[in-house]
Amino acid sequence: MPTIIGKATSINVRKVLWTCAALGLPVEREEWQEQYATLNPNRMVPVLVEDEFVLWESNTICRYLANRYGKGALLPFEARERAAVEQWMDWQATELNTAWRYAFMALVRASPAHQDPAQVAASVAAWNRHIGILDAQLAQQAQTDAWVAGAEFSLADIVLGLSVNRWKMTPMDRPTYPHVDAWYERLATQPGFKEHCANGTP
Repeated sequence: MPTIIGKATSINVRKVLWTCAALGLPVEREEWQEQYATLNPNRMVPVLVEDEFVLWESNTICRYLANRYGKGALLPFEARERAAVEQWMDWQATELNTAWRYAFMALVRASPAHQDPAQVAASVAAWNRHIGILDAQLAQQAQTDAWVAGAEFSLADIVLGLSVNRWKMTPMDRPTYPHVDAWYERLATQPGFKEHCANGTP
C-alpha cells in the first residue's frame, strides 16, 4: 500500500489523494515530519513512499499511480489521448499556477511579501484569463458533456478541478464561465470529489 506524506489540506496532497480515490486504491497518509526531509530535496509535499521507492512532484505521483494501478483509467494508453491529458496537467502546473500565485499569496495567505496592489490586480487578471482558456476548451467539448482532455474523466480533470476550486474560493472578482461551472458540477459525481476537492480548503 502506498504511503503519501503531507497534510490533507495541501492542494497538491489532495490531488494525489483524489487520484487514489478515483482508482479505488487504498493509501496511508502521514503528516510531514523533519525526518522526512531526506526524501525530497525541496522539502515539500506530497512525497510517495512505496516499499523502497520514493517519488515527489504531485503530478508525477498522479501519473505513476495511474500507470501502476489504473489499467488505462485516468491516463490512457493510446499516445495521442495520453498526450492530451498530460498537456493539460503540465499547463496546470506551469502556466495556470504561475498566474495565480501572487494573488493567492496576498488574498488568502496574507503574505507580507505579496501586498503590492498592482501585482495583485495583475495576478487576478491573469488568473481569470487562464480560467477563460479552460472555459474555451470545455466549450469545444460541450456537445458531448466530455471532460477536459476527451470523452473520459482523467488526471487532467483532477488537477484542474483542484485549481478551479481554489479559484472559486479566493476572495476576488471573477467572470462567469458557464462551461467551467457546468464541468465543475459534473466533477461532483466523481469518487473522491467531496473529500478531496470540494472540502472547503483553498
